[in-house]
Amino acid sequence: MRMDAEVFGSFAEGFARFMGTASFLIWMSVLIVAWIAWNLLAPADWVVDPFPFIFLTLLLSLQASYAAPLILLAQNRQEARERVSLEHDREVAAQARADTDFLAREIAALRMRIGDLATRDFIRSELRDLLEELDKDREADGRDKQAR
Repeated sequence: MRMDAEVFGSFAEGFARFMGTASFLIWMSVLIVAWIAWNLLAPADWVVDPFPFIFLTLLLSLQASYAAPLILLAQNRQEARERVSLEHDREVAAQARADTDFLAREIAALRMRIGDLATRDFIRSELRDLLEELDKDREADGRDKQAR
């Protein structure tokens, strides 16, 4: 008999999830108390499991022997999902780091280029120097014209 691992795994997770609820514990406690009360208070002909309740012990052991592997299976599946999620998170973090490094390099390159650009003060000082040279050239041209 072959069973799909995914279907059985989903069943195991649902079972483990149910066993971890308060309603399961309450119903299990009610069942055990009812079993014990029935077997202590019922007429002798109706008693199914007299004290020391060996059949109840057998049923609880049987339940535990099935519950433990199902809970372990559910935990293993959860661990596998967390491992995949963690790997994805690592990939996303690595990509974010690579993007951050790329942007940092781009910003550094832009800063270097901006450092090579002429500033407003530099252009003004160059224009002043050019105006002074033009003024000197005009004065020199004016002197040359007067000298002739």
